[in-house]
Amino acid sequence: MLEPSNHQTNSESDHAASIQLLLFVDERPSSHEYIQPIRDYLKTVSQDHTYQLEIIEIHEQPHLVEHFRLVATPALVKVVPTPRQTLAGSNLVNQLKRWWPQWLSALKEDNHQEKSPEQSTNVGYSGELMRLSDEIFRLKKDKENLQEQLKFKDQVLAMLAHDLRSPLTAASIAVETLELAQAQENSEKRQKLTTQLFHQTRNQFRVMNRLITDILQASKSMNAQLRVERTEVFLPALSKEIVAQYKEVLREKSLTLIEDIPQDVPSVYGDEELIRQVIVNLIDNAIKYTPGGGEISLSILHRTSQKIQVSVCDTGPGIPEEKQERIFEGHFRLQRDQAKEGYGLGLSLCRKIIRVHYGQIWVDSVPGQGSYFHFTLPVYR
Repeated sequence: MLEPSNHQTNSESDHAASIQLLLFVDERPSSHEYIQPIRDYLKTVSQDHTYQLEIIEIHEQPHLVEHFRLVATPALVKVVPTPRQTLAGSNLVNQLKRWWPQWLSALKEDNHQEKSPEQSTNVGYSGELMRLSDEIFRLKKDKENLQEQLKFKDQVLAMLAHDLRSPLTAASIAVETLELAQAQENSEKRQKLTTQLFHQTRNQFRVMNRLITDILQASKSMNAQLRVERTEVFLPALSKEIVAQYKEVLREKSLTLIEDIPQDVPSVYGDEELIRQVIVNLIDNAIKYTPGGGEISLSILHRTSQKIQVSVCDTGPGIPEEKQERIFEGHFRLQRDQAKEGYGLGLSLCRKIIRVHYGQIWVDSVPGQGSYFHFTLPVYR
């Protein structure tokens, strides 16, 4: 249920309706800077008129962001008088000044109209009805999340036995072959075979470790809210650190990684480890699906005054248009992936991470021409 973190009222009449405003802010310092100027302006116009202002911290009530279909913060939502109206952008106070006379005029018309007892009741309880609507919306979301968690557990148990069997079998065969190799008389041939088998065994254990890591991360994200510790994050430095760990893998597969990372892009506001996880997952996928001799690119773009865009592109087989949205769903896998390790959980987890950062993630792809994954993050101010 919506709980006001700040509530100011100047009553003109016991029976008169008031202009009801909701100010949505996020955790960025720049977002909170809008609160006081809006309060100050409302005080200058509140001597003869009634208003109600409620401050909503969106990290505390994220369901309201979807309920009011907000696309940016801070945002000021006028609930009463109807119809509902949303103001957003960097000039909220100027927009409020421009619209206030029109809202006031609409409010006075509502107050002077003759209302039936039922209409009067609707006006008097409009705030409570809105709160009940929000509560019902939240409960529906909770129910959907619980159903998704139950489905997730069943799927993981089934896939765990199937996907771990293959690398375990391969590693077991390699160890048995090593045992037989010890009996060979040709020491040079035996040494070469032993080196190959050690390499194969190590790769299979790496596959198993990756599978288990994916399961644990996805399970954690499904059964609890992601723990987000937001700080100022400088993406060029983070990207350079991530790329360095792929040098050997890229060399083994003869892949070229192209970086387009300006050093003057603003910092973003987010959890560095979660952002790292998204970039690593996208690069891992690009390496997995790009054939030998292909190219992968990592680029950063200062898209708007409030958003930074990160893109990871490959020259792999691409993704059919009708599947491009579904790949971000939990456990969805393309037909080509059925023989590969993994659970189809990586992109689902990426979407969860980006959403808790109030960003977007999507893919542009043409079959046979590669895939272009993009996500946005808020600028730190």
